[in-house]
Amino acid sequence: MTEAPPGTPAPHLPREGRDAAADARIRHNDYGSLRPHDLGDGEPRLTVSVVIPAYDCQEALDRTLACLAAQTYPSHLTEVVVADDGSDPPLRIPELAPVNTRLVRVPEGRWGRGWARQTGAATAGGDVLHWIDSDMILDREHLEAHMRWHHLASYAVVLGDVRFTPDEAGPSAQEVFSAVESGDAEKLFATSAPHTWRAGVLEETRWLRDAGAGAYRLHSGATTSVSTALLRSVGGVNTTLNMGEDTDLGFRLAQAGAVFIPDPQARGWHLGTSTVMRREKEVHRHNWSVLPDLIPDLRWLRSHPRRHWLVPYVHVVVDARDASYEDVRATVDAALAGTVVDVAVTVVGPWTALTGGRRSSLDEPLLDMRLTHNLYAHEPRVSFAEEAPRTSAPAPFRLTCPAGWVLGADSLAELVKLAEREEYGLLSVVLDEGAEGVRAIRLERTAAFARAALLIAGGHGDDTLTTDATDSVVHELFGSFWAGADQFDLTTTGKAEPVTGDPAKWRADSARWRREAKRLEGEVKDLRAEAERLRAEIGQLEGKRPRGPLREIIATAISQGKTG
Repeated sequence: MTEAPPGTPAPHLPREGRDAAADARIRHNDYGSLRPHDLGDGEPRLTVSVVIPAYDCQEALDRTLACLAAQTYPSHLTEVVVADDGSDPPLRIPELAPVNTRLVRVPEGRWGRGWARQTGAATAGGDVLHWIDSDMILDREHLEAHMRWHHLASYAVVLGDVRFTPDEAGPSAQEVFSAVESGDAEKLFATSAPHTWRAGVLEETRWLRDAGAGAYRLHSGATTSVSTALLRSVGGVNTTLNMGEDTDLGFRLAQAGAVFIPDPQARGWHLGTSTVMRREKEVHRHNWSVLPDLIPDLRWLRSHPRRHWLVPYVHVVVDARDASYEDVRATVDAALAGTVVDVAVTVVGPWTALTGGRRSSLDEPLLDMRLTHNLYAHEPRVSFAEEAPRTSAPAPFRLTCPAGWVLGADSLAELVKLAEREEYGLLSVVLDEGAEGVRAIRLERTAAFARAALLIAGGHGDDTLTTDATDSVVHELFGSFWAGADQFDLTTTGKAEPVTGDPAKWRADSARWRREAKRLEGEVKDLRAEAERLRAEIGQLEGKRPRGPLREIIATAISQGKTG
């Protein structure tokens, strides 16, 4: 039970569990094919680092550490890291705590849940990192329940089952230890209940087995575990976030191929109601100001038709090598002008060969590349790369399009719509066929290709990451589909209509048409009123004139609305 500076690794955990998890092939988020051992059975070998971000909560921390001291998962495979987020007075490790417990502090000048979580994670030495809030009490088999899944799949993200207790004084640390050790943790509380929204999602999705790409939305820092390698592959916790950091991390883990597994036997109790439960509207008001930039999947928060977002919904890759300036421009401009506005484009080519030295402006060897770079040098949605990026994460989709092929206004929207509706991992649109084979546009689901890469690399090594091998695994786990270019309004540069029109202008025109229609409706109403007035005057005049039989018939018809 010691204090260590930030960045200090854990030297005491054994290494035999590293990379030992067998990887089952899980379709979408349906983890039903996994068969974890019963609690109390099995031979655990993976190490786990329990990270507790904490701030000014010594009494609550004492209770959480007491329950961890009574866990059934082997103590020699477990370490606990408490990340003190600048508490005053500083937090301390009590006597009643797991043997391998240490304290780290958030760097001076830094603060917040994001920094606390990342500070603890940076020093973790376990195969698996298990987040726990500092106001949680865990059942004695909680860690064991989590860890049995990680022995089956290295890309599992396990979610504990959290119940909330009334807002009242909690038990003492000694009472917690005694109850948890004897298997009576539930008796510590007179009553407890799950979060209603979470319980509803679990019921509707067969405990996330049918949740598909949206399973990450239940990711919470209260009690969640993830492979340390997977966590670090996505960059760890976003330290700029003090709220919503768990949702952001869950989304990025999903794009890295994670499967989210809620375990009802990983029981835990949150002392008191959560901030979300007490102040839901205020939490949403805050989080919905930051999360739209980071999570393009939250489509209802990206309703603005013209602004730019940090993370694109679709990352378009265009290979400009051996292509004309006109072909590249037609393809890139069409991608940027479609109805899916949160798009980013990477143009691939030998950009480092474009020197700044003296050259012939009209006759240099790489003139087409130069013109392309000139055109998009200051377009914030366009970047340049020597090779296609290995992944488009955290963007959920990548579209690879040959230069010279042009998307229609709705082509990308329709492709993504099909992929989302059917949960496909890959859509291929046949363009043409030549000596080199079939040429196609590819819409790739980032999560699907990330999971395929994990499985192939884990089983055979990186040298087998060929396109055919990866596509085969993606088809197995997510499904794929082939279509023709005419189905999605794709054409070539020479046949494409010029990219014109402005959505803002269309909206202005639409508003103008609505105003004109409203004005005309008013005119029609006025004309009808005038007609009724004239009809009444005619009736009055007719009534003053002597009437013969014919006039009586006409007057009766007018009054019944049968004429005029």
